[in-house]
Amino acid sequence: MAIQIVQFFISLSILIVLHELGHFIPAKLFKTRVEKFYLFFDIKYSLFKKKIGETEYGIGWLPLGGYVKISGMIDESMDKEQMQQPVQDHEFRAKPAWQRLIIMVGGVTVNFVLAVIIYIGLAWAYGDQYIPMDSLKGGVWVVEEEIGDAAGLKTGDKILAVDGSPIESFRSVFLELVNGEEVTLIRDGKTQTQDIPVGFISKLIDDDEKARFLAYRIPFMIGAIPEDSHNANAGLEVEDQILTLGDDKVDFYDQAKSILEKYKGEEISAEVRKANGAVESVNLMVSDSATIGVLSGIPPLKTLEDLNYLGVTQVNYNFFEAFPAGINKGVSTLGSYVKQLKKIFNPATGAYKGVGGFAAIGSLFPDTWSWADFWSTTALISIILAFMNILPIPALDGGHVMFLLYEIVSGRKPSDKVMETAQMVGFFLLIALLLFANGNDLYKFIFK
Repeated sequence: MAIQIVQFFISLSILIVLHELGHFIPAKLFKTRVEKFYLFFDIKYSLFKKKIGETEYGIGWLPLGGYVKISGMIDESMDKEQMQQPVQDHEFRAKPAWQRLIIMVGGVTVNFVLAVIIYIGLAWAYGDQYIPMDSLKGGVWVVEEEIGDAAGLKTGDKILAVDGSPIESFRSVFLELVNGEEVTLIRDGKTQTQDIPVGFISKLIDDDEKARFLAYRIPFMIGAIPEDSHNANAGLEVEDQILTLGDDKVDFYDQAKSILEKYKGEEISAEVRKANGAVESVNLMVSDSATIGVLSGIPPLKTLEDLNYLGVTQVNYNFFEAFPAGINKGVSTLGSYVKQLKKIFNPATGAYKGVGGFAAIGSLFPDTWSWADFWSTTALISIILAFMNILPIPALDGGHVMFLLYEIVSGRKPSDKVMETAQMVGFFLLIALLLFANGNDLYKFIFK
């Protein structure tokens, strides 16, 4: 938990400072006065402040964001007195509309470019390792059947595409199913396309501990044999792979339960493959609860690859190849986030229940330190900040951009009164969203 919090604050601080620099730098280039540059909000007092030239730099005590206060602009400071004074050359309102537009889009531009740069660096440093979806032997394993039923999926399905787009890697299937409308798969040897039920997301959110409801199918490999097991002396060893139970072949661990149900209370013969590759026959007693008294193990990827249960693809990029890879990652991540927002704004999906605040964002970071995970998560949050800030909501950058585009197209500048009212409405909308998101976090913490 402590490591997650540290990572969250470091990441948030980096993103806020760079976002505000995106406004600050073009403002300075266009000779616009910047009165304040703050990390976090300094309501009533600051943790640190120092004036350099015409700008006061500081750190506030309320970690809900940051800001630059630009002279002659109606912003969150709601400085009406300044707006009633004669226009000065150094003020935001004195600058041409195109310069004001560049100043306002600077923050979101920096956030998106930063994410792409991070993805380029990750591609160059680590490459990309993934399990190709078409390499899975026997299709997917629906670990949580209740969630699988809600998604319309069954163990053994070979998922080919979502909304017509091929699924290349196993790890991407979860997000694609959440974002998608229909899935194409092979079931019982037949290709079919079916709708993803609208209530699937709601079911997933209600039981988020089961979010990883799909897995790749694995062999029945013994992970441990308890001392009190009724088959402790049957000749089984850890890492043995069970190949048959009675008259039934066991290709996958998920088949074992239904097979053992047939042999409850009986002694059966089983074939097992030893760690050295030798195949031996052992006699096992099946309990009345259809178990053989062993704990299954999850083989490492290398073992599964050697046994042809799946494939692992490693893609490495040189410096120049990393650029298109990073750009593609940034664009696809943005596209995926937009799809998620569409789901959230559709009440029927129940996706709004998954909207989270600071706790949810903090939980994106792992509880152990990993530079790769830290920068990958920072890039994701940077894209989220970019998109959320460009939404045409007054009090956000996108709200200012909306009014500036109106001015450029119509040739008429909205009045200060209109801007003040819009700023207030936007501010209350943001407070409501903040309360809702963090209220969701609190609800989950208390009741789940």
